[in-house]
Amino acid sequence: MSHGTAVFLFTSSLFLGMLLFLEIGRRLALRRLQDDSSAAAEGIGAVDGAVFAVLGLLIAFTFSGATTRFDARRQLIVEETNHIGTAYLRLDVLPADLQPALRESFRRYLDSRIETYRKIPDMTAVRESLARGNELQREIWRQAVEAVQADGAPLTAPMLLLPALNAMIDIATIRTMAAQMHPPRVVFVMLFGLTLVASFLAGYGMTGSKVRSRFHMIGFALVIAIAVFVILDIEYPRLGWIRVDAFDQALVDLRESVSRDVPGPEPK
Repeated sequence: MSHGTAVFLFTSSLFLGMLLFLEIGRRLALRRLQDDSSAAAEGIGAVDGAVFAVLGLLIAFTFSGATTRFDARRQLIVEETNHIGTAYLRLDVLPADLQPALRESFRRYLDSRIETYRKIPDMTAVRESLARGNELQREIWRQAVEAVQADGAPLTAPMLLLPALNAMIDIATIRTMAAQMHPPRVVFVMLFGLTLVASFLAGYGMTGSKVRSRFHMIGFALVIAIAVFVILDIEYPRLGWIRVDAFDQALVDLRESVSRDVPGPEPK
């Protein structure tokens, strides 16, 4: 089952569950109202206010956290592009005969980084691509260390190139970990449960008229379900409708620019 389907089923279940609990709360209140005209509404205002306040805070905090992580993931793509581009440019400090091998390794590394995130949600393929990327990192580091120690390399080469490579490697790890940062599942379980409780209380309080207001019941359930749907979609921005894929174009553009950097055949 795809992520989009799972989120749709979750929010659809939430929507139907809210309608069910609204109706249950309303019927229970009407039944009590038949026995005691003051029982249905007596003393529930404070409880309603507390529950709806907690629900509002939970939705606000989960939405805020999801958008913060969404923006951070987009920013990390830009930072990785900058770090790789900087490291690639600093290859110019090396002797000319040592640059081609490193530049080719950079091209293969960029291909690996682009493909890693294109393969989501196939996590087996993603892990294999990450492993290849780590191997290329080690290969680039080994080539760079040998190059800065070679005859003809300027004394400043290690200070310019190696820190840039280290930053390039670090940002890849940071991006991998950032992609796995999500709220604990108990937060979503609590959000689901609290939404149903709030629906029950809302239905219990809708006894001012014996005729149910379908418009208000459906509107209340729909608004909350849409809010939860958007939160989940933003939380997993490579699987749903709200995505960060557009920012991958920065890496693609960098890959194209380093491809144009391939030197042509030397004149005879």
